[in-house]
Amino acid sequence: MAALVEEGRHRLVCHLKEMEAEPMSEHKVQYFLGANAPDGFYSLYPELIDLERARAVYILKGGPGCGKSTLMRRVGERMEQAGLETEYILCSGDPDSLDGLVLPQLGVAIVDGTAPHVVEARYPAVVERYVNLGQSYDAAGLQDIREEIIGAMDGYPACYQRAYRCLGAAERLREDMRAALLTDAAGEKLARRARGILARELRPRSGGQKGRVKQRFLGAVTHKGVLCLYDTAFAQCSRVYELADRDGLAHELLIHLLAGAVEGGYDAVACPDPMAPSRLAHLLVPQRGLAFVSTAGETALPRPADRRIHLDGAAEGDVLRRDRPRLRFARKVSAALMGEAVASLSQAKAMHDRLEALYNPYVDFDLVEETARQIGDEILNG
Repeated sequence: MAALVEEGRHRLVCHLKEMEAEPMSEHKVQYFLGANAPDGFYSLYPELIDLERARAVYILKGGPGCGKSTLMRRVGERMEQAGLETEYILCSGDPDSLDGLVLPQLGVAIVDGTAPHVVEARYPAVVERYVNLGQSYDAAGLQDIREEIIGAMDGYPACYQRAYRCLGAAERLREDMRAALLTDAAGEKLARRARGILARELRPRSGGQKGRVKQRFLGAVTHKGVLCLYDTAFAQCSRVYELADRDGLAHELLIHLLAGAVEGGYDAVACPDPMAPSRLAHLLVPQRGLAFVSTAGETALPRPADRRIHLDGAAEGDVLRRDRPRLRFARKVSAALMGEAVASLSQAKAMHDRLEALYNPYVDFDLVEETARQIGDEILNG
């Protein structure tokens, strides 16, 4: 039994190394649809695809280590080889794993429909189809390690709850900073800057039809730290504005840009802040080849942006001078709390890896590969 578990660990490590060896290439479009947020897990999975317009949505069911991410990766590779636009949805619990795949040109999606982002069919058989990867388990063999499996997740929920408490405390400090800096004058300054950008970059299209908005997270708080998939912006947009924003003021600029873009007839990808999902952190307008991405101390662009706007400059000078000690304290303590949250997420990830290592030797990956091939055939020949 110990040899089987060790084999499982080895296979899992090899699988992770294989994925990590694949660099985030420029042509890949990747987002998150879930976020570790101050109030718990925050889901944008209803935004995966417009079901009324979709041709097919495959909902994957099955437990840990049964090959859901592997299946989506295989199908994604095949779709890319066929020349199709492919959007990857990464897992915020483990950004090396996939939680979804969208093929916009075909109106097709594949999604991991298990907790914490449970997805169920709204139009069964007509749009959505269930795929049971639980059948890849050797259920009889797993009975031999039943007690190990049950004990493997002791403390797992507590790690996430501690992470959420730390994120909540950090966000309250960020909120306090915004309250100090976002005076009426600062808000008007940002609105005025947005009007200038709209006049220059997003003049209304002819026809008078409004654009459509879809929501995606471009960033996430993960066991690897605070990640932001800036390569996606560069992959979809030829011009990128960097919004240098250490105090979370970007929303006040972006909300005006989003409204203007949609009113002008442009489709947009609105990207909420995972720490405050009601506020925007980034905005992409691929039809115009235009992206507005915010950066802070913990995130940086992989290459220089076309333009850089320092949002700190919107704050009034006397406010900055008066509240400098308060702001310095809030930034320092918030960063420490974020570090504690990431540490807790790392502990949860280690527990999950242990569980997958237990299951891994009892999974029929040939069946997973065959299922991926069948789904790929259906998509391409449908």
